[in-house]
Amino acid sequence: MASHSYPTTPDGRYFLVKNRLWRCSNPALPEAERAAYVKELMQARSAVKNAKSDDDVKDARQRVHAAKVALGERGPVWWDDGAPDVNRHHPKNTSYADWWRGLPQD
Repeated sequence: MASHSYPTTPDGRYFLVKNRLWRCSNPALPEAERAAYVKELMQARSAVKNAKSDDDVKDARQRVHAAKVALGERGPVWWDDGAPDVNRHHPKNTSYADWWRGLPQD
């Protein structure tokens, strides 16, 4: 499996893929807890791929969602300064626009 390095916003809240901001995991999670949630996430994603019925897909997707919420990638934000959640937004429409414009062009 290939490893990718994506640009991360200066505050560490988001990483950029195909001009979309994606929320990073909560950096305050203890490493053992984070690792357990990541393991569950990978198992749940595998379950989605291998599901045999619509109910199996639904259950597996719920597991994916729960793991992402536990990691801080979805659900309530993990920061407490009142900044809005701009997950899945194009950076040009956010406070990260200047940072995004300054990135090297591919």
